[in-house]
Amino acid sequence: MQTAPKKVLNGWAMYDWANSVYNLVITTTFFPAYYAAVTGVENEQFKDGVTFLGRRFVNTELKDYVLAFGFLIVALMSPILSSIADYKGNKKNFMRFFCYMGALSCSLMFFFDGNHVTLGLMCFMFAGIGFYGSQVFYNSYLPDIAADADMDRISAKGYTMGYIGSVIMQMIGFALVMLMPKGALPLQLTFLLVGIWWVAFAQITFKTLPMSSKAERNDKKNVIANGFAELKKVGHQVQQMPVLKSYLTAFFFYSMGVQTVMLVAIDFGIKELKLANEKLIITAVIIQLVAIVGAIAMSKLSNKIGNLKVLIFTVLLWIGVCIAGYFITTEIHFYIIASLVGLVMGGIQSMSRSTYSKLMPETKDTASFFSFYDVTEKLAIVIGLFTFGVIEGVSSIRQSILSLVVFFVIGFLFLIITNKRQNKTAQLN
Repeated sequence: MQTAPKKVLNGWAMYDWANSVYNLVITTTFFPAYYAAVTGVENEQFKDGVTFLGRRFVNTELKDYVLAFGFLIVALMSPILSSIADYKGNKKNFMRFFCYMGALSCSLMFFFDGNHVTLGLMCFMFAGIGFYGSQVFYNSYLPDIAADADMDRISAKGYTMGYIGSVIMQMIGFALVMLMPKGALPLQLTFLLVGIWWVAFAQITFKTLPMSSKAERNDKKNVIANGFAELKKVGHQVQQMPVLKSYLTAFFFYSMGVQTVMLVAIDFGIKELKLANEKLIITAVIIQLVAIVGAIAMSKLSNKIGNLKVLIFTVLLWIGVCIAGYFITTEIHFYIIASLVGLVMGGIQSMSRSTYSKLMPETKDTASFFSFYDVTEKLAIVIGLFTFGVIEGVSSIRQSILSLVVFFVIGFLFLIITNKRQNKTAQLN
């Protein structure tokens, strides 16, 4: 196929610009900082932990569980949503629904305070469901609009747009924190603005992306049952493709580590190093700016040495990051590690998505294949976050960080196997 016109590609990448503000501002900076301030042990009502469903939890442990449950919901819904989208040929409409749900949840966080912790956590969870639910359909557009030779470049462009947009929104939030009187209002206003930003810029994407073609619409009488049947069908196809099978296994394990680190890094800075909100925001901006460089650099490097070798190198860096993270004790150490996280964060996300697009067979059921990819990733995040929370609950957040090394090592070994299988297949052909 031919790559779509530039207007369509820019419209597709613009959704990263729109929704990445959730990933940076909500999950990795402002919400963790605000949640820690509201539910910290220094507050009398939370000195023994946060009560939820009749049980007390360490505040960040509970946040990890709630977020993991949200990811589990996304994983269970993904095959159903993909089936419905394929059946009706309107995956853009479902992408729009989850976009609006996520954005509204972000804006409702404006009302989160010490008396409404459950509201804050539920909005946090539903914002995540909206974000990742819409990503199922967003990712499935990539093979529809990009030729194989252009996938790395276009995938990286999407992530780059996301990093730039999220940094701008981050700076707006930072300005509110610095210029307004101290208190909760600047952070609450930032939550509201994130929702507005997400909806507003997503309109560019919805205006330019094409509706699914009639060829995509299959005759499916029971779309709910068919969703899991399609997932099973894709699973059987993957079993017959050794390279894709070992790649997805690697992706499953290293995603447990990658996504968990991205979601809990700021918690570590808050609890272990007692960093102020201003410093946490600066750290998040550093991560995003370095991530832009990382995504572009790794896309170019993949053209020279191949995607799998780049991923192998990147996972090795992640292992080093986790080990170093266990030992850090100063702000400078944290900034250095944060820069390394940024460098490998953008590259591994962009490269994972485009590598999967290249390895999957030619098919009109792109939504089903990307549903399988997303279910794999979300289940990995559920396991990663749940493991992290359990270990923190019984030990410490440092021990939790160190435990992620196991996931990365297993992912690294399966990437080595994938690379060998791909080379063997190339020689046979």
